[in-house]
Amino acid sequence: MRFAISRLCAVVLCFLGFLPVNNLLANNSEPDSVYLLSYTTAKNNYHNGLHFAWSRDRQNWFPIGNEFGYLRSDYGRWGAEKRMIDPFLLRDASNTWHCIWSLNENDNAFAHAASSDLVNWGRQSYPLVANGQRFMKPAVSFDKSTNQYHVMYESAGKYFKVTTKDFKTYSAPVETSASAYNNGANETVFLPEGKVNGQIHRVTWSAVEELVKKFEVQQYRGGLHGETTSQDATRFAGLKPVEMKLQLQPANAKPISDLLVGVFFEDINYAADGGLYAELIQNRGFEYQPSDRGNDPNWNSLHSWKLVGENATLQVETAAPIHANNPHYAVLRTTQPGAVLINQGFDGITVKQGDKYDLSLFSKQLEGKKGKLQVRLVNKNKEVLAEVIVPVNNSSWKKTSAVLTARASAPDAVLEIKPVSAGTVALDMVSLFPQKTFMGRKNGLRADLAQTIADIKPRFIRFPGGCVAHGDGLENMYRWPNTVGPLEARKPQRNLWGYHQTAGLGYFEYFQFCEDIGAEPLPVVPAAVPCQNSGTGGAGQQGGVPMEEMDEYIQEVLDLVEYANGSVKTKWGKVRAEAGHPAPFNLKYIGIGNEDLITDVFEERFTMIFSAMKEKHPEITVIGTVGPFFEGTDYEEGWHVADKTNVPMVDEHYYLPPGWFIHNQDFYDKYDRSKSKVYLGEYAAHLPGRPNNIETALAEALYLTSIERNGDVVAMTSYAPLLAKEGHTQWSPDLIYFNNAEVKPTVGYHVQKLYGQHAGTEYLPATTAISNNRDAVKKRIASSVVRDAKTGDLVVKLVNMLPVEVKTSVDMNGVPVSGKEALKVVLKGEPASKDAKPVESRMEVGDNFNVELAPYSFTVIRIKTR
Repeated sequence: MRFAISRLCAVVLCFLGFLPVNNLLANNSEPDSVYLLSYTTAKNNYHNGLHFAWSRDRQNWFPIGNEFGYLRSDYGRWGAEKRMIDPFLLRDASNTWHCIWSLNENDNAFAHAASSDLVNWGRQSYPLVANGQRFMKPAVSFDKSTNQYHVMYESAGKYFKVTTKDFKTYSAPVETSASAYNNGANETVFLPEGKVNGQIHRVTWSAVEELVKKFEVQQYRGGLHGETTSQDATRFAGLKPVEMKLQLQPANAKPISDLLVGVFFEDINYAADGGLYAELIQNRGFEYQPSDRGNDPNWNSLHSWKLVGENATLQVETAAPIHANNPHYAVLRTTQPGAVLINQGFDGITVKQGDKYDLSLFSKQLEGKKGKLQVRLVNKNKEVLAEVIVPVNNSSWKKTSAVLTARASAPDAVLEIKPVSAGTVALDMVSLFPQKTFMGRKNGLRADLAQTIADIKPRFIRFPGGCVAHGDGLENMYRWPNTVGPLEARKPQRNLWGYHQTAGLGYFEYFQFCEDIGAEPLPVVPAAVPCQNSGTGGAGQQGGVPMEEMDEYIQEVLDLVEYANGSVKTKWGKVRAEAGHPAPFNLKYIGIGNEDLITDVFEERFTMIFSAMKEKHPEITVIGTVGPFFEGTDYEEGWHVADKTNVPMVDEHYYLPPGWFIHNQDFYDKYDRSKSKVYLGEYAAHLPGRPNNIETALAEALYLTSIERNGDVVAMTSYAPLLAKEGHTQWSPDLIYFNNAEVKPTVGYHVQKLYGQHAGTEYLPATTAISNNRDAVKKRIASSVVRDAKTGDLVVKLVNMLPVEVKTSVDMNGVPVSGKEALKVVLKGEPASKDAKPVESRMEVGDNFNVELAPYSFTVIRIKTR
């Protein structure tokens, strides 16, 4: 591992069900070698990975780790795939273990991974085989005469063979005979839990001990990380209030990143369409497709639309669209006026009395005389809230705009379009925006949601994802050029979270929002591979952009810099200027990839893109990726790629229980300062049921004190996900919930806001003395002191995750205080509280001062200094 976990010497080696192991250890009679069984089971639909058991005599077997998964498949979607079937384990002449396994019952691909010790496994690969309908029951042998491995497999009653020397390149499959196919290495063994099939190997006893230690460390850490406040009554029974003395060490101050707190926006949970993007009409371009939503037949081009009344028909056509990227449009035929075409919006349309709404639509008269459309906002009682007449007098597509002024308010209005006369009219891009968007921008953002984000004072915004960025399969990758230019020319597509993206909130709007709130833009482009949860193009993500198309794709990434920063005389700078922004957006950062599966396919393509960026745009800081976890193969292999390429920064992700954040406050203290900086791009504390409450928020606040302490190596952080619309949530917890009328910041939001509004550019270490020396007590008290260079203010952050008060004294140790009062902000509550809010007050400060930290609280003190 990059940062090896020290052996837990103090932990008593006790594995339940392994008494014979303990007897051997106790009697100092360990064997030199034993038999090792490698196997998997059909339990949990083959999701549990590679298991081991050991024996001295091939008769009495002892499972290691209660069917702990030492190697798990990463192929395909979480849930449906990531299965390991019939693993075959082989040790080569250099004592490297190779594991080959079947992935599922359908795909003509298999998996390979290698390990030197059976504990730490390298990156996985998923070679395709051209012959056979599937790859099942692999058997591997080594031919010394040719120095090749023979990989044989069964497919629909036939047998095939491929050869390889390095498990990287393979020969074309050839059919072989049943007699040549040898899977006889598998044996049936009776374990305490039942009969299993697997392979038997001879290994050193030390190899078994390493497997044992791996399991025990995981068990021990699992216990620590599983600690919750629900156990505090027992854990801290009889605990008295604690005292803490904090003495600043200003002489040891160090600069830290001024971009430490940002936000990460991804279109998940209806965060864009129906959310931050202020468009009120759902499916405005008639582009919804059943494939957006798992081939749901009701999710089609007329979703959210309905025709009410007689003497009229509605259908969708594609013969002569506005633009090839927007091929569908509605055709409304009316033989006698009266029928209305209704759009329900996103859970209705919220209308406020006196507000003005910008209506626009494209139309053309197909049959009949020049006509008119009556467009109205109507509440559920059929009362008209606003109306306007729109002419349709053209035989080719024409955009028409009007303004609707609401006479009354309604939480769930609908938009009605009623032809005034008989005829046939084509309609597309039917749009309704409140004029009161954020900063009054056209095609803008919902004002209250955008302001709630802006109030965090994020130093950067990462967009557009997340999994959305690299998509479900190559065809679903988020391609930034498809999201700029006129709305009718943008290319909508399926959102892998199970709905539709209009691309109305595109790269121009993201850049504009960043500029409006003073945040650095941080776009993330695919590393020419799809999401590691991809299930399109086979069941997995072994594919990448074909090498013959990589030059074109790399140019697309380079063009993004030109779009953001280029002169108006350049191709893409001109596109930006035509959108109303001739000045550059001053892009400084680009992420390449997002928690990708680190494979050879990924590394080759990432390196090509990064090398081109470094050559053409050395002024841009490229951020790489090291997988979705804080440890494991992708993390290790991702850091290996980062070390090899010298990428300036890597993007780490982890979603973990509060106990992990409590017990890993030293995580970044161990990082090598000479290597890549870290962007902690996605993180959150997760409890069972996934609430966002005081317990999770304080765990995050506690951990962020260590982030500030390590602000010299951690350059950026962002909680994830940011937004979630009530009733349309694919992931929880989230930072900000909302419906059409309300924005509902969470407790965790207030932590982010307090860190964002009270960020610093310099970290001041402090010595800490706590009256109670219990590890469980000390790890639940944290502090951080930073200085804001812009104001000169000193910010003291104090977190108490104990059920008792912490009486704290602060010694400024020579830092000159200006005035006798400071701002004090306290966020506190019962651990399960979801509605706690910060309370501001003033407090007395000086060269020395005291502050009492309430149980389960986060306190921020902002002090003016001279």
